[in-house]
Order: sequence, then structure tokens, then C-alpha cells
Amino acid sequence: MDNAVELRQAILAAPLESSSFGEEPLPGTLYIPPSHVKALRLDVHLVVGGRGVGKSFWTAALLSGDLRAIIDGAAPELENVDIVTGFSGRGDTDAYPNEDVFSKLLGDGYDPYDIWRTVMLRHIIDGRVILEKYWRDAITWFKANPEEVERELRSTDNLMSKDGRRKLILFDALDRTSSDWDSMDKIVRGLLRAALWLRSYTSFHAKIFLRTDQFERTVTDFPDASKLLATRAELSWARHDLHGLLWQRLINTQGGHGEVLREAYRSVVGELPECVEEVWLLHEEAKRETPFQKKLFEKLAGPWMGRDRRRGVPYTWSVGHLADGNGMTSPRSFLAALRQATSDTKERYPDHERALHYESIKRGIRKASEIRVDEISEDYPWVKDVLSCLEGLTVPCEYDAIIKRWEGKFPEGPDSIATNRLPPQHARRGWDGLREDLSRIGLIEVKSDGRIDMPDLYRVGFGLGRKGGVKPKG
Repeated sequence: MDNAVELRQAILAAPLESSSFGEEPLPGTLYIPPSHVKALRLDVHLVVGGRGVGKSFWTAALLSGDLRAIIDGAAPELENVDIVTGFSGRGDTDAYPNEDVFSKLLGDGYDPYDIWRTVMLRHIIDGRVILEKYWRDAITWFKANPEEVERELRSTDNLMSKDGRRKLILFDALDRTSSDWDSMDKIVRGLLRAALWLRSYTSFHAKIFLRTDQFERTVTDFPDASKLLATRAELSWARHDLHGLLWQRLINTQGGHGEVLREAYRSVVGELPECVEEVWLLHEEAKRETPFQKKLFEKLAGPWMGRDRRRGVPYTWSVGHLADGNGMTSPRSFLAALRQATSDTKERYPDHERALHYESIKRGIRKASEIRVDEISEDYPWVKDVLSCLEGLTVPCEYDAIIKRWEGKFPEGPDSIATNRLPPQHARRGWDGLREDLSRIGLIEVKSDGRIDMPDLYRVGFGLGRKGGVKPKG
């Protein structure tokens, strides 16, 4: 009992909030899933993933001086690499054009391929050659002076190679380049072509983080795109990755609470985690789906999601019920659900023999759902309008029932859905196109009989019901 109370207090003190939108993560919270190591390699120029899987996280981590030692340990080839930002969600018009500048440049006939090559040149030669302040003038100079550009790049390439140094340019949040799909396709395609162009130099590299829906469009229909696609990395979080992330954060909790959690870890694994430069690191057995990892979560939550095995196992239940329609669970949702479950256990079941009560784990889905709805709405602002009007429905439900709600809110059709960002991709196809977009993002599931279902992760947050399922708040 006393140990459960101590563990509960320690979990509540742990750094379980997930960094987002390019915030720099703290050293103790950095966790590199084995499957993500490929994405960090220099020869991987294209990294693809859905919302919340870590694209902006890795951009921020790679740019962090405090974290480079940890990252370099997992990806040694990043040693002696200077890393800069070629585009991100944080506006910096000296470093790259923003959405308004892109719109103006495209409207004036500038080729995105030349725009991005000019951006790359500025980062590589530190403004020594291109002195023009405005992007239109810099691009014009770039196009008018191909020989000087080539000489400067080759000279810099040779010097960096001689010194054993390289430069990596990161491109993230590319949905912020335009609020129009056709324009964004041109911009992304131009960037991919520019990344291929950059490969002709030994010391210069580009790494482009793309949303899955951006990648699935026609952005790779240009000659030699296969050279980029051959090394493409996919960012995703398997169940064991999420549990590894959880324990990486728990063992790096500050003060006495950290000691409690590391002792809980030792009681299962047999020894304390390794401490390297004041950061505690997991053993390999705790990073993979091993008996050790399963017993670690059992230490916190017990063996069953009820009084016996019929209700499932917390280790699998806690991840599976937070998955979207594509079967993907985001780190932020997982950590938020467990923190809420801990708080709920403290309030409702203070005498429970484990740190987490199984009923509290179920309630944790509500908090995770609220966070996930806000998270997905950052990338797809139209989603809240489209799904909030379904509140009160019970899923699975007939497609006609959903269309009736949509027609009531958007009598002029899906094309009338207002958004200041990229609209639904297939809105021009009518309600069926909107249904396809929601399904591809993972917000809904279309069953074999045509009925519409919604994963608990979104259903709870948007206020829909399910017989026997976790109830929406209120």
C-alpha cells in the first residue's frame, strides 16, 4: 500500500507532458525508439509520419546543443555536422520565406525549385555571396549567376570535406507554406527536387519531414524521385516504443520521486538504469516488448483491466484504446492518459494496491481524447467543425445519419467548410470525399457494411457514444 502511494506521487511528479510544435525537449525526456534511428541518418532525406509521431520533436531535438551528445550516441554519423533550419512552423523570413512570401513568389512566376535552392545556398555559404535582402531579389540573383553559385558551393564543399564537417538543413511543418493544396504540392515537389540536387555535393544534406497525407499526393512525380524514396523513413510508435518512452521519463524524474521510480525499475529489471552525464538510460530489455517491459507496467497497474483476465491486460489495453483509425497511438496521448489515470486513482481509489487503478486507466482516455482533438485540429482546423456536429450520435451508425448532420451545418456542401489552413483534400467530391479524408487521417473507420465507426481516441472528445464504451465527459 505505502509503496503504491509513493509510486503514485512519483508518477505525478514525472515529466509526462510531451513537447510539441518545435519546443526543445529536456535531456532526460529524450527517448530514441530503435525504429526512429533510421530517420536520423544523414542519407535519409525524407521522413514521413502522421500527426504527433515526432516530426517537429526531432527537428527541435536535432537543433538542440544540449541533446546532440545523446543523439550522436545513437547516430554517430551526426558528429561534426552543423544543423540549421530550412523551414519550420516558426516564422523566420531571413532564413526562409513564410506562407505570404511563398504566395507572392508563386504568383509572380518563381519556380519553387529555385526558391528552395536559394534557401539552401543562403544556409550553406552564410550570406557571403547573396547579399540581396528580399527573397525575390535573391532568387533572381541565383538564377542569373549559375557559374558563381556552382563555384561557391564546390569551394565550400571541398573545405568542409577537408575539415571533416558537414551541414544538414532541416525542413519541417511544410503544411505552413500554403493554405492551398495545389500550391503546397508544387512547393513540396520543388523542395524534394532541390534535396536531390543537393545530393551532388559531399558535405551538404537535406532532411525533409512530411505529413503522411502530403506524401501520398503527387509530390514525387519527377525524374529520379526514386533516389529519395529508396531511403525514406517512416515515423511511428509501436506499443513497446511507447512503454519505453514512459519509463525513460519516469526514471528521469527529479529528486526523491525519481529515486522511488528508479527503485521500482530495479525491482523488476534487477539493476538500476545507467546514468550518463546526469541522464538515466534504459536497458535494452526495457525498450522492447520483453517480459521485463511487461512486468514494469504490471508493477504500476497490475495484471488485469478488471478482477480477472477477461477484461484484458493493462500493458496492451492502455495503448490499443488510444489508437486512431489507422491503428496508430501518439506519444502525447499515451502519456496524457497515464498521467490522468494516476491523478484519478489518487482521487477515487487512494487505497488501491497499485499506483494505477484499472477504472482510472479507462477514464484516462477522456483526457487523452481532449488533447488529441486539440492536437489534430492544429494541422486540420476544419476537423472540429465537421465532427463536433456529430455530438450525441452513437457509433457505429449509418452513414446517412452523419450526412444529415453535415447537411444541417453545411447546407452548401463540404466546399463551404471554412478554414484558414489546408482544406479537406477531397471536399470537391462531396460528402463521400470528406468521408474519405476523415478515414485516411484516422478519425473514422468505414465498416464493411458501410456504417461509420470512430476510435475511442476521438469519439470521447467529440461527444459520441458507444454501447459499453468509455463515456464522453458530461
